Amino acid sequence: MANEPTVHLPSVAHERRFPCGVSRREWWGRVGAGFFGTALTGMMSLDSRASRAAEPSGASGDSNSVGRPPHFMPRAKNVIFLLMNGGPSQVDTFDPKPELARYAGQPLPEGKQFINSGGRPLGFLTPAWRPFRRGGESGLPVSDYFPAVRDHADKLCVIHSCHTDSHAHGSALVAMNTGKTFIGRPSLGSWAVYGLGSENENLPGFVVMLDRRGGPIGGQPNWSSGFLSADYQGTLFRSEGPPILNLAPPDHVTDTIQRERLALLDQLNQGHLRRRDDADLAARIQSYELAYQMQSAAPDAVDLTQESAATLEMYGVGREPTEEFGRNCLIARRLVERGVRFVQLYSGGGHLEETWDAHESIEKNHGRHAAEVDQPIAALLTDLEQRGLLDETLIVWGGEFGRMPFSEGPGAPGRNHNPYGFTMWLAGGGVRGGMRYGATDEFGFEAVENRVHLHDLHATLLAAMGLDHERLTYFHQGREESLTDVGGRVVWDLFA
Repeated sequence: MANEPTVHLPSVAHERRFPCGVSRREWWGRVGAGFFGTALTGMMSLDSRASRAAEPSGASGDSNSVGRPPHFMPRAKNVIFLLMNGGPSQVDTFDPKPELARYAGQPLPEGKQFINSGGRPLGFLTPAWRPFRRGGESGLPVSDYFPAVRDHADKLCVIHSCHTDSHAHGSALVAMNTGKTFIGRPSLGSWAVYGLGSENENLPGFVVMLDRRGGPIGGQPNWSSGFLSADYQGTLFRSEGPPILNLAPPDHVTDTIQRERLALLDQLNQGHLRRRDDADLAARIQSYELAYQMQSAAPDAVDLTQESAATLEMYGVGREPTEEFGRNCLIARRLVERGVRFVQLYSGGGHLEETWDAHESIEKNHGRHAAEVDQPIAALLTDLEQRGLLDETLIVWGGEFGRMPFSEGPGAPGRNHNPYGFTMWLAGGGVRGGMRYGATDEFGFEAVENRVHLHDLHATLLAAMGLDHERLTYFHQGREESLTDVGGRVVWDLFA
């Protein structure tokens, strides 16, 4: 770096104390698995290298700031995942079931096996709380909870046959994000950046924006990089104030001083890295430089004063109840414009009625939360299309599961959790618009036609980005790991 001050490493006292370059504790840590495992590790590493030969170049650990080629021609360059935290009701939003009105007040027919989450009271079949109307030339039915989104019906690819593995929020959210119901796995966004890198060296490849009411149950594991390098994890952005807390230096630290400090820190870390070859340390070194670059790039990305008054009005920025989610959707558009690979927005935070978890009342809960997101989502679709970005940006909408077609008790207006059949929709990114795929039974209880497990959904989302879910792997603890593990199929019928 030009004009960079000369910095010197401390003395070699470390090497004098530890002639082999590591302490006794470090040495034992490295051989703790036993010498007998060396031969096995060597043989397995040969298989690992062979499998990686078919992976995107650099996917074995390069910095995420460098773009990498996909496995095949991608349909989408970026993803914006709109996660309705808490589980929206499919039968009240995008999956109309006239039979619920016909059999209202009757119990779910015998033979429908399910786990009653939380042991809540079992009520009777209950029709949709708001009417459905057809939108666009396709006539796609959308309820009155989403009148603005209904205007974009011809862009929506609605999947009615989703199902998942858990009826509990925490594990179902982690599964929707990572493919498994337990924590410690890399998230979908992390896999995307691991496979493709980012197109912007000054911003993270994976950004997460939470609801101001709180984060999802389970917290950070929902955007974790798991066993992948730490620089693939999601970076939390705020929509107001500094986008990243503690990113900017104190006022008395000039740019020159900061560069000198970073240069010294880098030299110390590089020396440490040469002796230890620590992947976590390598990621941390890269994160320091990225943080420095983000000090100007991140505030610019969330600076909505650069947007026109008409754009702010379209997203509902500046008024309730659309202010927060409108800002987040607009920032998401600005981020994908700048090459951020994966952006995830949460609607609903904390627990129960502060999320889409409508146990007390569908009308009260969904009326509130849908009013917050309907106009901003419609604006995002309009804005991306007008800027020529919708074809290369895949929008994903849905929750961790759906809701039951029956109420929680006689006269109760809420619905319990339903992992057996629920709706998600896609738009842009090469998918077929105005389309309904799969189906639940006549009551909207369980997926019965063209069932789409969350592994299938993940495989399909990766395929949209040009990634083969069976080839996008990482060697960890003796086996090749992937987002979909040994399951998943790509639903090619969803693509145009």
